[in-house]
Amino acid sequence: MTRQIASNWSSRNRRVSLAPAQPGTRSVSLAVVAGLACALAIGKTLPVTMDAISGVVAPLCMTSGAAASPLEKVEPIDSYALPNVPGKRVTIVRVSYGPGGFTRAHRHSGSVTAYVTKGEIRSQLGGGPLETFKVGQSFFEPPGSTHLVSANASNTEPAELIAVFVADDGAQLTTFIE
Repeated sequence: MTRQIASNWSSRNRRVSLAPAQPGTRSVSLAVVAGLACALAIGKTLPVTMDAISGVVAPLCMTSGAAASPLEKVEPIDSYALPNVPGKRVTIVRVSYGPGGFTRAHRHSGSVTAYVTKGEIRSQLGGGPLETFKVGQSFFEPPGSTHLVSANASNTEPAELIAVFVADDGAQLTTFIE
């Protein structure tokens, strides 16, 4: 029986046919090719799209003066006008802290929800306790509150959070406290 299986496998694999094995196979093949073509098109346009998004969002996140330690990076992810709340916009950014990284004291013009995706983040709002948030935890900052501490809790490991802002369309999202 082993010889018969080996013989059948050998004879089947000597010939290569480009014709579909079953009537519906051609439709599936065309769908796969179309899907790959779409993936290629998206892959080529995504950098252009992300550059356009960054161009819109970056000015909203910037202020004059040094914002933080050189170990902090703010990367715009996306921004959308809220059609059901005229004049408001949701903006999403990734804040990465290197070991020992921090952002100096600041305020935000709108509401902010932060979700920790890597490491641990120390945070303190004016009038509140100093807290440490771990991966999977989140915290909320009401509009105009003073964010006294926003820092990586580790001096050896990186940390990261995703911040979701809801603010007036066109508002400067972050203002640093002198």
